[in-house]
Amino acid sequence: MNLRNAGDDVARAVWTALGAIADPEIPVVSIVELGIVRDVRCGDDECVVTLTPTYSGCPAMRVIESDVQSALALVTNRPLRIVTALTPPWTSDAIAPEARRKLAAAGIAPPGEVSRIVFQREAVRCPNCGSMRTEEIARFGSTACKAQYRCRDCLEPFDYFKPH
Repeated sequence: MNLRNAGDDVARAVWTALGAIADPEIPVVSIVELGIVRDVRCGDDECVVTLTPTYSGCPAMRVIESDVQSALALVTNRPLRIVTALTPPWTSDAIAPEARRKLAAAGIAPPGEVSRIVFQREAVRCPNCGSMRTEEIARFGSTACKAQYRCRDCLEPFDYFKPH
C-alpha cells in the first residue's frame, strides 16, 4: 500500500475499495491480491491509480477500469485518473500469498514463483487431491492466463494460473 503524497484517510479508503474489486476473470481474488493495482496516489486535486495488466492484451482491463471508477466514486469526490503501466511488466510473483490460497481453494492451481522457473515447466500440484502427477491437456484454459490440466491420480481437470 502506497500512502505517499496522500491524505492517509483518502488513500486508505481508496485501497480498501480497490481491495473489494474482484478480478472479472478470476472472481475469487481481488485486483489488489493479484497485484494488478501497482500504485495509488491521492492529492488534493485528484487520485491516480496505476494498473498493470496480467497480459498486455488482457481483455478484462476495460472491465477492471470501469469497476475501479465505480468503486472509487463511492469513496472520494476527487477526480480519478487511471494509468496503465506496462513497465515493469506484471509477473505472477505479484500475486499475494492469500490470493494463492484462494486460487487453490477454488480449484485453480496457483503459479510457482517466476524466479524459480528456468527453462522447464514446473510440476503442478493438483488443487483437488494434492498430487504432483498432473499433465497439461491444453495450453490455454478458460482465459489466456490459465492452462488446462488434469490430475493422473484423481482424474479431475483443473485450471492452472500460468507463471509469467
